[in-house]
Amino acid sequence: MSRAAGGECRKQAAGWEGEDGQCDSGIESLRSLPGGREIPPGVEIPPAAAETFADTTAAEERLDSSYGSGALPEALPELPAACRDEEPPPPEGLSRQQLEALAYVSEDGDTLVHLAIIHCVPAVALCCIAQLPREALEIQNDLFQTPLHLAVYLEQPSVIQALIHKGVNPGLQDHNGNTPLHLACEQQCLQCAQQLLQGTAPPEGMAQPHGHRQDLQLQNWQGLACLHISTLKGNIPMMSLLLECGANIDVREGTSGKTPLHLAVECHNRKAVQFLLRSGAYVDAQMYNGCTPLHLAVGRKDAAIAAILSHSGADTLLRNMENETAQDLADGNDDLLALLPFDDLKISGKPVVCSE
Repeated sequence: MSRAAGGECRKQAAGWEGEDGQCDSGIESLRSLPGGREIPPGVEIPPAAAETFADTTAAEERLDSSYGSGALPEALPELPAACRDEEPPPPEGLSRQQLEALAYVSEDGDTLVHLAIIHCVPAVALCCIAQLPREALEIQNDLFQTPLHLAVYLEQPSVIQALIHKGVNPGLQDHNGNTPLHLACEQQCLQCAQQLLQGTAPPEGMAQPHGHRQDLQLQNWQGLACLHISTLKGNIPMMSLLLECGANIDVREGTSGKTPLHLAVECHNRKAVQFLLRSGAYVDAQMYNGCTPLHLAVGRKDAAIAAILSHSGADTLLRNMENETAQDLADGNDDLLALLPFDDLKISGKPVVCSE
């Protein structure tokens, strides 16, 4: 059926023709006209149509807000400002769409800042950081990673700097218990660690960021503090930085009570052992089982490190929970025994210290 023919049929049914010869689409459309249920003046309604109109009016309560309803769900953009509901303007001049984008959270719990860092788009990350409040920048995803964790892991210094200036908490732990500083030590990224520990001065005229004291003794779920990790990596510059910033040189890891010196001995790292001893590490620190670094060096038959410890004043008579001294562990190894002064006698298995 042609448009003209269709219009003629609708004209016959409704008995009404609009301006410019446009035919209305039926009685139901009268509900969408200004005036609601009132019949426009000059419009003649056939008896059958009038009855239909009355039934439609009576059924108003059953109408919903779908396309059959003439009510608009919201103000149209082209309407004058006076006709639109007043809404508070978005902060910082942002549009509502921009705010919604900034508040986006993926199915993995990643915010737009997380995603910008993951996809290595620091310009987007920096823009979001500038606009979002500090609390939004501390959101942790499904792996409990904050944007700061990811910025350190992917080594994005400018993003780290912006987050630190914003005052985010650097002590939040991920699903492995690692703080961003733990990750910096694991990644051996000295620049990232320096930013996390010291930060940089805020721009002139900008208030000081909210401070969060970095707990350098905080352990991850493996019981390792940052100094433990940097010692295991043999990264002496990182170890030095941590000690300068207040790390405890004799901090015990959580599983067996090893100090960084114990770990350096286990790794056969002579340079790390010497560095820790020069920095003031306690040479006779004992693990939970009573073993000293010298016990570990002798037990691993590392004569070079045993000599370093011995020359640093290690006590050869300290006993572990197995009632063993370092000399006991060296029994049968002439190279190690030569390093350990034999200054005691055993009677019935008990040492008797010789006196001059």
